[in-house]
Amino acid sequence: MTELDERTWSDALDMYARRTTVAKVTSREHENWVLDVRTLMRGDTSDVRGWRTVDRWEGEFERLDEPSYPFAVPPDLITTADLEKGYLHEIPRTSAERFLVALSTPWINVQEESDFEERREELEAKARIILSRFPDGSHFYANTGHGSEKRDYYQRVSEWYPFSVRTYDFGMFLVSETEVGMVWSFR
Repeated sequence: MTELDERTWSDALDMYARRTTVAKVTSREHENWVLDVRTLMRGDTSDVRGWRTVDRWEGEFERLDEPSYPFAVPPDLITTADLEKGYLHEIPRTSAERFLVALSTPWINVQEESDFEERREELEAKARIILSRFPDGSHFYANTGHGSEKRDYYQRVSEWYPFSVRTYDFGMFLVSETEVGMVWSFR
């Protein structure tokens, strides 16, 4: 496995260059990680380690007017730390790897990716780099509905709980003892 450092992290995030994506990590400040989600959703955060982030709306007018754009999760869910009830479902690390790969494809559907088999090994290696920032004992939460823990993310995902004003948004929170990250893609 490739060692995680600033360069390998940046290279791994390249997998989202063709997508409208927000990918960033902040420090975990609260026992209940959900309280740190607001920090991630606001456009004014930078990576806790100073590493690269991906944010399609960084510096855009929409963010100047509303720092949480495009996210539109009701603020009371975040302030009451009730976000994961009904909206997010924990998935195992193996599913998180596949979901990170799927989030990098144009339709968030590897079956629609014409060159997926040729790129699969490279994409999976990049997903493992991202996951390596979140060591054993970390948790991963997807907005893909009930049964997410058993879902094969290399199959079309047709159920999700939207977090944004966009028509389709699929994403995952990555939670360790010290950091909270998100990778969210929009279609």
